[in-house]
Amino acid sequence: MRLRVLDFGLVPALRSQAVYHGLAETMTPDSDPILSLASPRTPYVCVGMHQDIDKEVDREFCEANGLPVYRRHVGGGAVYLDHNQLFTHFIYPAGKAPQRAEHLYPMFIEPVLRTYRDFGIPASYRPINDIHVDGRKIGGTGAASIGNATVMVGSFMLDFDTATMSRCLKVPSEKFRDKLRQTLDDYMTTMVKQLGAPPDRADLLAHFLRHCADALEVEPVLDTPTAAEMAAIERAEAELADPDWTHVQHRKLVALGVKIAADTHMTESASKAPGGMIRVTLLEREGKVADLLLSGDFTCLPPGGVDLLAADLRGCATEAGALAAAAAASMTRRGIEMPGVSAEDIARAIVAAAHPAA
Repeated sequence: MRLRVLDFGLVPALRSQAVYHGLAETMTPDSDPILSLASPRTPYVCVGMHQDIDKEVDREFCEANGLPVYRRHVGGGAVYLDHNQLFTHFIYPAGKAPQRAEHLYPMFIEPVLRTYRDFGIPASYRPINDIHVDGRKIGGTGAASIGNATVMVGSFMLDFDTATMSRCLKVPSEKFRDKLRQTLDDYMTTMVKQLGAPPDRADLLAHFLRHCADALEVEPVLDTPTAAEMAAIERAEAELADPDWTHVQHRKLVALGVKIAADTHMTESASKAPGGMIRVTLLEREGKVADLLLSGDFTCLPPGGVDLLAADLRGCATEAGALAAAAAASMTRRGIEMPGVSAEDIARAIVAAAHPAA
C-alpha cells in the first residue's frame, strides 16, 4: 500500500494543526493513506477536543504573550507547541486502519520507537498512548475520527520549553506552578536532553520513513498536496480559528447553567482515570442526573460520543452502580471508545460531583 508523504516543513501555527484536519476531510474509502509532517513557525497553545479552556489554560498569560489558543479535533491535554517539535500525522481511510483505538496506538507508535532507537535513544511504548525513555516521557499521541478518516497524531520531541509550558497552564497558585515546572523538567525528556543537540531533520526523516515502510508495510512516496487538499486545509484553518469552536465547551456550560431551577443543584468534580482527567459539571434534581457536561483530556471516538454519553445519562440515579450500568450500556450501544476510561470511571467522577464529601 502506498503512503503519501506530505512534508509541509515550517508553517504558521494555525496551519500546523489545520493540515491534518483538512487532509482528513478529503479522504475517501479508496484514498491512499497520508503521512503529513509539519512544525509551527511560531509558538501557540493547543487544547484537546474535550477540554474546557477556562479550566486548563491561563488565558491572561497567553494573551499578554501573543500565544494563540487553538482547539484540535483530537483528545488529550493542553500543550505548548513551537518549532522544536516535528509533528507526524498519519491519516488513513477508516477502512484501512485498525477499527479499535487501542490497536491504533501501538501500530503507529512503532516506527517512532524504532527511529528514536536508531539515534541511541532507548524509547519504549507505554500504554495507553505515550512514549517513554527510562521512565521519562518523550512524547504522546492522539487518535481521532475526522470525516471518513482515522487520524493518529504525534511528534518527535526535539526540545521542549517547560518554563513556558508551566506558565500557559491554569494552576491554583504560583507555588504550584513552580512545582509543575520542576515536575515537567524531571518527568519529560527530549532528543536534545538525550543527545546534546537536535538531530539533522533530513536524517531523522530518512530513518523514520524507512521504519514506516517496514512497520506499517507501506511504500512511502514523497508527494505534494492537491489543489482540493489545499482548499480543505484553508477551510480547516477558518474553522479552527472560529471563536465558536475554540470556546465550544464554555458555550455548553452556559447552556447547562441556564437550566438551573429552584430544586436543581450544579456541582463539579475532577477525577483521574488511566486515560486522562474527567471533569464533570452536574445538574442534579431529586437524586438524578438532570443534565451533565463531561470534559477533560481523554480521547473519545467518535468525536461526538462524549455528548451522546452525557445525554444518555440524564434521568439516571446519581449512585455508582446505576451510573456505571447506564454508561456501559450507552458506550456499547453507540460504539463509544474511550481508551483508558471505563464506565466505572465515568460513574466515579459523577458521584464525586453529586456527593462531594463521599
